[in-house]
Amino acid sequence: MRHLVPAIAVAAAIASPAHSSDEGFEVWLNPSISTDLDADTAVELETAQRLRSADDGRVDTYFFRLWLKQDLTDAFTLAGAVERRINNGGRDETRTMQQLSGRHGVLRTRLRFEQRFVDGADRRGLRLRPRVGVSFPLDEAGRWSAGANAELFWTLRGTRSGGDDGITGLRTQIGLGYEVSDRVELSLTYVRQQDFEPGGPDKVGHAPLIGLEYSF
Repeated sequence: MRHLVPAIAVAAAIASPAHSSDEGFEVWLNPSISTDLDADTAVELETAQRLRSADDGRVDTYFFRLWLKQDLTDAFTLAGAVERRINNGGRDETRTMQQLSGRHGVLRTRLRFEQRFVDGADRRGLRLRPRVGVSFPLDEAGRWSAGANAELFWTLRGTRSGGDDGITGLRTQIGLGYEVSDRVELSLTYVRQQDFEPGGPDKVGHAPLIGLEYSF
């Protein structure tokens, strides 16, 4: 519990809006299923359903993402994925991504590099997503856990000429996890997604994220 207060303080400080914003409420679901191929390699099918209000111009999003993960050491995991993203009422997208995750005591780091192929777009987009946070157990058995993190969206190349680049978004999360069994884990997380809009109010989404992980 001694780590929880600083984690909340950091997440709250990062998530504080710097100027006016366009706020919206969303609901995110994130079920996934995974299995080990050997002692160091795993495959995972991750899905998401992000439900938004059409009144504020945001569209519902659904994705299916297939991961291959390889433990390099006890501290680092390398992963790659292919994703198909359906934006209901918007342009759909295919992504490929590479990711390096780290575990250093309670500290968690992640660096993701994405290649984005938006249907009908001029070109392939490139984006870097660094994330840092904390995760720690809340009970002696380690079944309850808590965590918080902050993630930047750094667009290296937009999917169309003249599109936005640079730091285009910030996602902050804080939540709880519970291991129901050796195979099932549930989580409940508050997500704040801020998209930076040059020359106008930022778009900010607030969402409860319900996660379900099943491994076999």
